[in-house]
Amino acid sequence: MRIVVLDGYPANPGDLCWDELQALGECSIYDRTAPAEVLEHSAGAEILLTNKTVLTAEHMAALPELKYIGVLATGYNVVDIDAAKERGIVVTNIPAYSTDSVAQMVFAHILNIAQQVQHHSEEVRKGRWSASKDFCFWDTPLIELRGKKLGIIGLGHTGFTTARIAIGFGMQVCAYTSKTNFQLPPEVRKMELDELFRECDIISLHCPLTDSTRELVNAERLKMMKPTAFLINTGRGPLIDEQALADALNNGTIYAAGLDVLSQEPPRADNPLLTARNCYITPHIAWASTAARERLMQIMLANIKAYLDGKVINNVAK
Repeated sequence: MRIVVLDGYPANPGDLCWDELQALGECSIYDRTAPAEVLEHSAGAEILLTNKTVLTAEHMAALPELKYIGVLATGYNVVDIDAAKERGIVVTNIPAYSTDSVAQMVFAHILNIAQQVQHHSEEVRKGRWSASKDFCFWDTPLIELRGKKLGIIGLGHTGFTTARIAIGFGMQVCAYTSKTNFQLPPEVRKMELDELFRECDIISLHCPLTDSTRELVNAERLKMMKPTAFLINTGRGPLIDEQALADALNNGTIYAAGLDVLSQEPPRADNPLLTARNCYITPHIAWASTAARERLMQIMLANIKAYLDGKVINNVAK
């Protein structure tokens, strides 16, 4: 059995181990695979593992031995699922492996904006505290989270974990969710989408990217937000109209944004958010803690072993 990993570097840049996977068969591991290299790298594979390398119907048609595609992520839009179904190819994903790490990143952004940790640390390094006439200094608002309203859009695993952290901070948690009031804990108040944009001090995006959620955050909804509000996105970049958000930040329509994802990754140099006022961007690393990547590798192995045993789990191509 031939196993090919098309883009293994993001999940394992060298600090983890592929030994258990390599024990399952002949294994080729590529750090990256360009679109033009997919067929060359995949030749003869029964099992293909991909993170962000796109696999199309044309690829599948040219790979007659292919029986299984394992996506090394939760989202699986990089695979043509309909084509896989037609050919009887199993497609699995890695659900809920990074829940805690992503929720942690949500609050890393929230706390950085609220306390301006990065800014004040940089000012200290510049010698500003040493030159201060007082024992302390600050030059931005310092925002206490207790009592603030956090609006969560999408209350799946990560949204729910984020809600629990917010409750621990004494925040009021509101959610736009398909869950009924009976399914929500008493500390979470269900809201309609536009009401959430109008009332909440912080909005965090945790919904999947679909036709109906693409650019869910647009100029109209940004105008509904408080001028003191900030927006957090650790979900999917295209949930936001990026030019509209840049304009809202630069115009003072909203206070700040903390983003771990963008519509194109890596971003174009002219992406307006890269230079927008009070816009704090991390390079899609919320999922990438060592603990989360270790879980990813273990679930990947469990998925493959279940397939080999004829007991497929986490199949998204049913």
